[in-house]
Amino acid sequence: MRLLRTYRKPIHLEVLTSVLLICATVLALVTYNSPYRSVYKYIFNKIYITPNFSLHMFINDFLMAIFFLVAGLEIKHEILYGNLSSLKKASFPVIASLGGVVVPAIIFFLFNKNTPFLNGICIPISTDIAFAVGLFLLFRNKLNPSLKIFLLSLAVVDDLISIAAIGIIYSLDINLLYLSIALLFLIVLCLANAVFKVDSITYYLIGGVCLWYFIHLSGVHSTISGILLTLAIPSKPRLYNLSVLERLQRFLVPLNSLIIIPLFAFSNTGVSLNYNLDFSSATSLSLGIILGLCIGKPLGIMLFSYVSCLFGITEKPSYIPWNSVFLVSLLAGVGFTMSIFVSEIAFIRDAALINIAKMSILTSAIISICSTSIAIYVNSFFEKKHNKNKFQKSDKCNIS
Repeated sequence: MRLLRTYRKPIHLEVLTSVLLICATVLALVTYNSPYRSVYKYIFNKIYITPNFSLHMFINDFLMAIFFLVAGLEIKHEILYGNLSSLKKASFPVIASLGGVVVPAIIFFLFNKNTPFLNGICIPISTDIAFAVGLFLLFRNKLNPSLKIFLLSLAVVDDLISIAAIGIIYSLDINLLYLSIALLFLIVLCLANAVFKVDSITYYLIGGVCLWYFIHLSGVHSTISGILLTLAIPSKPRLYNLSVLERLQRFLVPLNSLIIIPLFAFSNTGVSLNYNLDFSSATSLSLGIILGLCIGKPLGIMLFSYVSCLFGITEKPSYIPWNSVFLVSLLAGVGFTMSIFVSEIAFIRDAALINIAKMSILTSAIISICSTSIAIYVNSFFEKKHNKNKFQKSDKCNIS
């Protein structure tokens, strides 16, 4: 039960999240390509929580707002107390993350600049924290443990940029009245924290639901409410030993990791494999996603971090060798959850393009996982060989 009582993800929770994510994806693909496809489609598209709000919309619009709230709480914690709390700590992963966003976006743009697929430019810019950290922990015996801090910092900044991009690029026609009401709720929540010192989780969650509702009506993508709510969450303990931020993390992190992420994967990775998708009509879309994630991510992270160090803009931590940065950059190429989410909202009215995008995301995830595995084992082999030669030289010196 310790797993469910702590907000700081233990190793078991992070690995379990990755395993559940993989199982949910496989189960969705198997179900969708079986006689139960109609049941799968009926459950997510024909069952309505409220009129005009299906179960699929509930997962993608409401539960994913909680996903973004959890991400926002982690970002806020890192900025206030963690690896992004000072310019020196933040500069290296921030610049590396910028490269991991800019280069995939450029690659996607070059392939799709004169096509109707340009709206998918944010698909290859995101890193799946759950998958990346889960894979890191699976290979933890062959990796420098200090790399986890760098990977987490990189993924947190990556998420922040992706969330901002989603809010700016994928918002519909904005209703200023509802947006104003949403901002009013946000101001009230911030005042409750700053002026009235309200320390009730219930108060902030109820206010957050109201914030989500009016942002949803405004035309701005409703998941942004999750990240906005974190601005109002108290980060310092007052009435209790733990702050509202920490208590919310204790409650929401297991919910997010064990239920929301796997459920999102299951409801969004149902893609038909029984017939050939017409990739010829969207080759540039597929190539933009696959090359953006598999090549653009590692290339951008390595290029930006190396050049910034070369010109003295930032400084690489001494405990992280460049070959380790490269291994992390390969891990960052697994976009999965965030990439699938963006494909759903980027091509919301075109099921065929969503399917092609999802297949491309799955393909790039497999390629990234395989290339990371190969690189880790090759790196481990050469490190063992180097250490063996070093040991042998040391023995010869001692004998002499």
